[in-house]
Amino acid sequence: MTTTIEAYHLIKRYPNQGKMDPAALDGVDLKIESGQLYGLVGPDGAGKTTLIRILSTVILPTSGTAKVAGYDILKQAQKVRPHLGYMPQAFSLYPDLSVIENLRFFADINGVPKSKQKERIDDLLDFARLSDFTSRRSENLSGGMRKKLALACALIHEPEILLLDEPTTGVDPVSRRELWQLLAKVIERGVTVLVSTPYMDEAERCDVVSIIFQGKMLVSGSPLDLEKQLPFQMIEVKAKPRGVLRKVVDNSKEVLSWRAVGDRLRLSVNDPAGAQSHLRSELIEAGADVSILREAKIGMEDVFIHLMEQKEKQA
Repeated sequence: MTTTIEAYHLIKRYPNQGKMDPAALDGVDLKIESGQLYGLVGPDGAGKTTLIRILSTVILPTSGTAKVAGYDILKQAQKVRPHLGYMPQAFSLYPDLSVIENLRFFADINGVPKSKQKERIDDLLDFARLSDFTSRRSENLSGGMRKKLALACALIHEPEILLLDEPTTGVDPVSRRELWQLLAKVIERGVTVLVSTPYMDEAERCDVVSIIFQGKMLVSGSPLDLEKQLPFQMIEVKAKPRGVLRKVVDNSKEVLSWRAVGDRLRLSVNDPAGAQSHLRSELIEAGADVSILREAKIGMEDVFIHLMEQKEKQA
């Protein structure tokens, strides 16, 4: 496969009253293959937005460089930009322009020929399900509709690479689902997509995921590979009284760590079968009513939490 995005030891520091803050990016290397859906996951302040802004040529790195679509972002930024669709986290459209006016404006600034604009805009209005709202000013759209319009504007010039900075943050679950349905169609067309997200269920949709923390890449790989690398298995348990459940889990030698998820606990263990047997006996002996005790599928949230816990222990 062809490498579409590659970064080499990117470092970015921001000045703060004449001094330099700790590195927002601290030696980041990255390689994204053509046609991949690549997820960038990390907590607030991890460096996700900084990395995407550098790759989109919005800001310069302090040191290091990258190639996007085969062009150097420092020496050939003007050649990079026609290949990119960029959707920043903050709403970037013009609030006083209507849906159709925003699309026409972005078509003009991205060099879409006038002869192709109507067909392209009509296709994107249908694609984003905005055909019935062409005259509505963007400031009067719902959060989900604004995100879909921003995505349509980013796609107006048919870029081969799409950079999306937390595109579903702040929208309702239905709009999140709709946006990912639209992204699936984009990926089917062979577009390379780099998306940052705080949502672990979205990370699991990606071909490759990188977890970034304090400006450093911690791990990269497919969600399945990252899940397989965890040094434990998971079980989940639900029992009443909840106080008794927590006390038994806290004192169990079988449990490496645990966290509450909804009305049950997720437990990290070495031996799921043995841990279930011991816990059931201990809970019954303590007078608890056990309604759920079973092995649980490991997910990206488990990977993320494990890595964050490891970093906290090293701090």
